[in-house]
Amino acid sequence: MLKLEAVNKSYNRSRDLVRALRDVTLEVHQGDFVAVVGPSGSGKSTLLLILGGMLSPSEGQVLLEGQPIYSLSPDERARMRRENIGFVFQTFNLVPYLSALENVQIPLFLAGADEALQREMASALLERVGLAERLDHKPSELSVGQQQRVALARMLANNPKVILADEPTGNLDPAMTQEIVQFLLEMNGEGRTIVMVTHSPEAAKSAKRTLRLEEGVVYE
Repeated sequence: MLKLEAVNKSYNRSRDLVRALRDVTLEVHQGDFVAVVGPSGSGKSTLLLILGGMLSPSEGQVLLEGQPIYSLSPDERARMRRENIGFVFQTFNLVPYLSALENVQIPLFLAGADEALQREMASALLERVGLAERLDHKPSELSVGQQQRVALARMLANNPKVILADEPTGNLDPAMTQEIVQFLLEMNGEGRTIVMVTHSPEAAKSAKRTLRLEEGVVYE
């Protein structure tokens, strides 16, 4: 499904060379649920961005279903992400002046869906995450947990095969953390492949396997 082959990522910071990833070779199979843990600054978010086609490696290859994604043009890579990958972030990345419904419509709009279909699908997704009564609420009118659920609904709008989650429970209390993890387990049960970066031991226990990242090196 997803494969990294001898991936390195380096960048300069204050005249120093930082090696964020060091010769990482990794395979994530269809239907897998992988938790990535490790200390802050170990390269976890870098790994996720590279897996998702958002950040080019300095060396090595990243393949999605056998296709080297960084050999694609920027437009082709954007289409690949839109058609295959859903992202969930700790900071939600909701548009503050749009309603919950309009935020979930964004990927459908970008995919060229008819406006009536956009509203129908976005409403159904918000109902699925328990926000049927909050369609017209803006992010500032929602709790933190509700904002994350809007972000989850938006992530599902294009029916992704792969979900990449970067600290999806980082801002949430224990009860909401369990709710979000349960939602991801449901998504995995439907056959979606999930890679989740987390600092939460409880969240990591829910995954099928755990990888530890330290100083850019991955340990199974």
